Parts: sequence; C-alpha cells; structure tokens
Amino acid sequence: MRDGLLDPRAVLLHESAPDRDAAIRRCGRALVEVGAVAEPYIEAMLERERTISTYVGEGVAIPHGTNASKEDIKHDAICVVRFPGGVDWDGELVTLCVGIAARGDGHVPLLAAVAEILLDPDRARTLREATEVSRVLEELT
Repeated sequence: MRDGLLDPRAVLLHESAPDRDAAIRRCGRALVEVGAVAEPYIEAMLERERTISTYVGEGVAIPHGTNASKEDIKHDAICVVRFPGGVDWDGELVTLCVGIAARGDGHVPLLAAVAEILLDPDRARTLREATEVSRVLEELT
C-alpha cells in the first residue's frame, strides 16, 4: 500500500460503538480529523452501507462512501478502527473497520490491497488483535 495513505492519527485501536452506524461514523470522523474528507462524507459512508454491506468476513468491514461523495474527498486515505468488544454488523460481529476515502477509481487498488492483507489469516489476525499503532502501520505499509 502506498505511503501517505495511513496517517498514524487515523489508527484507533481501543474504540467502542453501540451499533454499526456508530462504528461507521467513528471511521468517518477519523478520516475528517486527518483532513482526508469533508464532513458530508460520513453521511455518504452510511448511505453506502444502507445500499450494500461493507462487511467482508473474518470480523472485518471496509466502510467507504458513495460515488456521489467523491467531491467530499480531499485526498486518498484509509483509517483503521478497532472495536475490541465487537459491533453487531447486521448479525455479524465486526472488530476491525478499515475506512476508505479515494478520489476517482482510487478505491479499487486500495480495496484490493486491503483485501489481500485480510485474506491472509495471520495478517488479518495481527490487525484484529493489534494494540499498538506501530504494529498496524508496519502491517499496512
């Protein structure tokens, strides 16, 4: 994954959320806080989730905005938000969210890179169990 996509401030490893939408909002907020997206992008992430689930298996979801929300993206970025207690995601238990913001078709290689990591059970476990930001950065860069 190319450098500059993951700001260490967008790696949050000890979060909790009462439900899926709150978890998505937390991901969106992390992207807003590092200057990657404008505030309306958070609503677009929720809208995307209502259209199609971003749950990908193994306790992981990859929330991202709709195509219409591209103008709210200032630069490509990801966030990694861990929910150690888990979040009910339409009947699945999610402990790790990798939020994505990408202009143009930038989300395609980003999703592919994230999927490649998550398809490796050891790397996926490392991310799900990480308690140090440096460990996440090491795994994703």
